[in-house]
Amino acid sequence: MYEKHFHLRERPFALSPDPEYLYPSRVHQEALGYLRYGIEGRAGFVVITGEIGSGKTTMLQSLLGRLDRGTAVARIVNTMLEPRELLETILLDFGLDPTGLGKPAMLHRLAEFLVQQRQAGRLTLLVIDEAQNLSLPALEEIRMLSNLETEKSKLVQIIMVGQPELREKLRMPKLEQLRQRITVSYHLQPLDADETARYINHRLKRAAVGAALEFPPDVTELIHERSRGVPRIINVIADATLLFAYGLDRRTIDRTIAEEALAELDATGVLASYHSEGVQAAEASSVSIAEAEEAMQQADAVRQRERVLAARERELRDREQALTAQQRVVEEQARLLSTTRASGAGQQPFTPPSTASRAAAPAEPAPMRHVPAVATGAGATTSSRGPFRDAVRPAPAPGRAPAIARPTSAGRVLANAAAPPGGVRPNGAPGKSPIRVQTPAQVQSAPQVQPYAAVPMRQTGLWGRLRRAFFGVTEEA
Repeated sequence: MYEKHFHLRERPFALSPDPEYLYPSRVHQEALGYLRYGIEGRAGFVVITGEIGSGKTTMLQSLLGRLDRGTAVARIVNTMLEPRELLETILLDFGLDPTGLGKPAMLHRLAEFLVQQRQAGRLTLLVIDEAQNLSLPALEEIRMLSNLETEKSKLVQIIMVGQPELREKLRMPKLEQLRQRITVSYHLQPLDADETARYINHRLKRAAVGAALEFPPDVTELIHERSRGVPRIINVIADATLLFAYGLDRRTIDRTIAEEALAELDATGVLASYHSEGVQAAEASSVSIAEAEEAMQQADAVRQRERVLAARERELRDREQALTAQQRVVEEQARLLSTTRASGAGQQPFTPPSTASRAAAPAEPAPMRHVPAVATGAGATTSSRGPFRDAVRPAPAPGRAPAIARPTSAGRVLANAAAPPGGVRPNGAPGKSPIRVQTPAQVQSAPQVQPYAAVPMRQTGLWGRLRRAFFGVTEEA
């Protein structure tokens, strides 16, 4: 518009941050020195703050333009991001693809990239502009990224540039750990009157094609008074002054033209908007910090409640497990008791192993034995020993032990039976009848007889002679 009128190749007071027009004022030189120190010394965290329009972005672009190819840079401009979105943006700026990766996988890939850059001798730099817009969780995420380090230095250098509210956020108790890791911090102050004049003429000289146009000192003082030394507002007033001079077809600038330009800016509300923007930013920073503190307190209260609920749930779960275990023990005891009762109700009488084995053994034929027959009359007696209690055995002779019935291997008992006359006598005399053998069933069914013990041992007279004649019984002397 007015470039040819004033012999300029472009507009010198454009609002875009052009590092070519950066004026090396005292504050900007100090800020650049701190930035170079933080990068070259690998200090970790570097924080640069300044008012709106103080030239932070222009200075930052000038710094990045001076870095060599041995530095990998990721620059974040849009900071209205959640922690995960911020991490994804960092990976994208470093040329890494976070698609389909979870947060642990993204952190692992970023760590691998940083190690590879260090092994290749390259410097890794993360620059975050407008850092005042970062939420407290996002700032905490950035602090965790600073843990990626070796034994001697950090793997990534982090530079945060923002407005004064960033400093207010960093003073919060919740960000104490992040604040302690900041090794370099600098705040850009506004320009004074002399620096304002040099700043205006520096830009005019950089854009001039031939002889450079200069603003007189009274004009620069007026501009400094209305702009308060803020470079962005200086650019707005100086650009409007050149435009009014071009409208009046004037090739020089005086105070009158500058005053007309300021009057027009006041009438349109442009300067008021810039001033109110600064005030609103300051108020918004205080409000946002208060809201952030309240949000953090609420989050802490919620986390505390969650921990209490989790502890109660664990306690209830432990009680349920204990009750389940006790119920299982009771059920097992009841089952064992019912099993024991059922087995006791159907249990058979106890049989000794020896008797059971004898009953189960197959019968073997026993050899025939001739046993003297025993009379079943008054002279017989029953055995009180052996498996058959009713077996009949002969009465013992006087002075002798009674004969004992012997069981055979087949379980039968051979007993002396009473022989008829002419049979075998108890003393072995030959008779007419063979030996009679009684089985246990026969013995049990036989009538009871009086045992020999009831008969007197010594008989005299007729009965004694009859016994000696018919039975061959002799009395002991």
